[in-house]
This record gives sequence, structure tokens and C-alpha cells, in this order.
Amino acid sequence: MNLPNRITVSRIMLIPIFMIVMLGDFNWGNWSVGEEVIPVKHVVGALIFILASTTDWIDGYYARKLGLVTNLGKFLDPLADKLLVSSALIILVEIGAAPSWIVILIISREFAVTGLRLVLAGEGEVVAANMLGKIKTWTQIVAISALLLHNIPFEWISFPFADIALWVSLFFTILSGWDYFMKNKHAFVNSK
Repeated sequence: MNLPNRITVSRIMLIPIFMIVMLGDFNWGNWSVGEEVIPVKHVVGALIFILASTTDWIDGYYARKLGLVTNLGKFLDPLADKLLVSSALIILVEIGAAPSWIVILIISREFAVTGLRLVLAGEGEVVAANMLGKIKTWTQIVAISALLLHNIPFEWISFPFADIALWVSLFFTILSGWDYFMKNKHAFVNSK
């Protein structure tokens, strides 16, 4: 369990804390930002989500810099991303901030790619995330953060940044999933 993998595990451990803050029956009041009112627990939840998300960059940075890229890390890192993003998206549906059909598509892609990873692992292949997968993850993080923050500060100028970011993340989710399956179609073509 090297440093990057410990950082990845810390991301996983922040997920229940994020969920408790967002879904718990806490009345910490509201925060007024101009004409916009946002529950304080949503701000706290967004900050926890953003903190957890930054560990994705930190663990990758240290893994590459210190030469500590491991098969465990290649497995844990995308798993931690999927758990964090999936829990946040489901919470966004719960609080009425994201449409369920988009969340279903995004989570379905995550399950499909995880299934493909398992098939490849059965053949002895461990595949790290590629650039499209990383772009997908970061567009999801930006969209989720904006939605958790109720589109502030863009709400002040009536610009639907959070909604646009969600559509962009959906695009990259589908594109990266397609790319992943096309690059690894040998797992199905060669299967017996």
C-alpha cells in the first residue's frame, strides 16, 4: 500500500462522509449569495466532493513522479472515481438537481467499462485510464461540483453553466466508453 494508493483509499473513505452530509437530516441553515439561496449542507457537501476529487490528480501525480504505478493503483483509481461520481450523481437526482436519465446513462457506462475491465483482467490485462477517460472524469467532476453549488456564481448572470457542463460530461462519458470498447474489442472477438 504505497502513498498514491493510500491517497486513493482516502478518496473512497470520503464518500460516506459526503453522503452523510448531503443526505443527513441536518439543518445548518441557508447561505444567501446575492439573490440565490443555497443550503449550507450543499456547500459543505460540494467542498467535500471537490476535496475528494482533487485526490484523483494528487495520487496520479505521485504515482508517476515517484515511479509507484501499480496494478492495485490501476484498479483502485478508476474504482474510486466511479464510486465518488456515481454516489454524487445519485444524490443530485435525489435533491432534484440532475435528470435521472442522464445519470442512468453515465452510471451504465461506468458499469459497462468496469465489466470490460473484469473481462480483460481475466485475460491478465490491467488497463489504466486513457486521456479520454481522464477528460470524462474531470468533466463529470466539474459538472457535479457546479450542480452541487446550485450553479453559483454563474446563476448571478443567468448562465446555465452547470447544465451545459452536465451535457459536456455526458458527451465525454459516451465517447470515452465507445473508445474503450473499440480499443479492447479483442476481449469479445477472441472470447470462447
